[in-house]
Parts: sequence; C-alpha cells; structure tokens
Amino acid sequence: MKVIILAGGYGSRLGSVTELIPKPMVEVGGRPIIWHIMKSYAHYGYKEFVIALGYKANVIKDYFLKLQSYNNDFTINTANGEITYYNGVSDEWKVTLVDTGLETLKGGRIKRLEKYLDDVNMLTYGDGVANIDINNLVKFHKNHGKLVTITGVKPPSMFGEVLEENGLVLSFEEKPQTSKGLINGGYMVFNKDMLNSLTSDVNCDFEIGPLEELAKKSEVMTFKHEGFWECADTVRDVNHLNKIWNNNEAKWKVWK
Repeated sequence: MKVIILAGGYGSRLGSVTELIPKPMVEVGGRPIIWHIMKSYAHYGYKEFVIALGYKANVIKDYFLKLQSYNNDFTINTANGEITYYNGVSDEWKVTLVDTGLETLKGGRIKRLEKYLDDVNMLTYGDGVANIDINNLVKFHKNHGKLVTITGVKPPSMFGEVLEENGLVLSFEEKPQTSKGLINGGYMVFNKDMLNSLTSDVNCDFEIGPLEELAKKSEVMTFKHEGFWECADTVRDVNHLNKIWNNNEAKWKVWK
C-alpha cells in the first residue's frame, strides 16, 4: 500500500518562510515536517511513499537524495566520490518523487500519480501531524467497502482558552481543540477506482468537486479521530509545534 503525500502547494500563509523552501520542508524539531509525517506512517509498517511535488520541487528532491548524509557522520573520498557512513542511522523507506506541476490543483496531482499506485492507497497533506492509529484507519476503510475514507478531526482553536471557575482563572490552555464540527484532517485511504473521478487537468481540484460528488453517491466515509491533530498552516502553528516538540510533549511522535 502506497502513501501519497501532497507536497506541491505554495504555503502562502507562511509568508516569507516559504520563499526559500516549500511548506513540507518547514522544520519542527530540526527536521522537515514531511519527515515527521513519514515517520508516523513507517511506525505502522507503511514505508512506500509517493510524493506529489510542485512548488520548489528541487528542494524536496535534494533532501531525499542527501537524507543519509543528513542523518549520519561520513567520510568522503573526493577523488572518486566514495562515501563511508557512520552511526548506522537510516530510515528504510522507498520514496517516489513526482513533479506534478507548479500550478496543478490537488485532484490533478493525485491523478498524475496513477501509474505509481496500488489498488488501495493512503493520502495525506504535507503539513499535518497526528497520533492517528493508521492500522485502525486502514481496517476501518477495508471493512466499510466504500471508495474513500477521510479522517475527521476537530481543529485546534486559533486562540488560547482561559479556563475559569466562578471568575477565578484556573489555567491558560494554548490552542485547545474546538467543539465545532469535524474537518478533513488528511490521513485518507482510497481505492484506486476513485481516480476515475479525477482528471490530470491542472484545474482538477479534489475536495471541491470530485470528493463532493463521491459523497453524494455515498462513497465517502469518515474515520473519527479524537486525539491530537495539528497542521503547520501559519508561522504561529509552526512555533507551537516546535514548542511542544522541544518540551517533549509531541503527541504525534508515536515512533521510538
């Protein structure tokens, strides 16, 4: 089963941060957030990834080409290019990197990956981390028999929350989850037949249009996740993720 990561957007809400790097390369705890996402999937045994590239695709390609050198000390023979790595640290992943176009919308990007995919695949965005039990998600999808499963999450609040009792402030809670309805948090599973609803056209979107039509046909189910979920959508989000990582409170870190 392949894991698709959508990593081609501009990340415009991150402002100057994404002038030099694409959004999935924004660092949390000294590692790109895409690495954190992949570590979560790999923890559950899913280690084959297909990454849909677009904006600054070369930055992500270069990262994976040099990943072993980033994770290890090494000696290089400059005469013949021979490299000896130390530490023995490596992520045993198979990563397919596909340039799906600079301006292509999500549906078009997914469709352009078709030849690399299996009969059942997973799909997520390149900016969201969570402590979702991937095995339970896959089991849920296979049991209901529909084309698509999305993971429904409660988004964290944009603002902190004051907890009080009779006017006395008990605590300040930073970015609590809201009590509003669910949103699509990524971490989706789909049967390959879903691709029949998409085109490779640059203007083919995913949530708006195809996914809506599939929902009308009763082909979309929601896997409800009540645990941790957060995305690096703004500079404030990135700072918050780094804060909880540095405080050893990163609930998405399910790996050892």
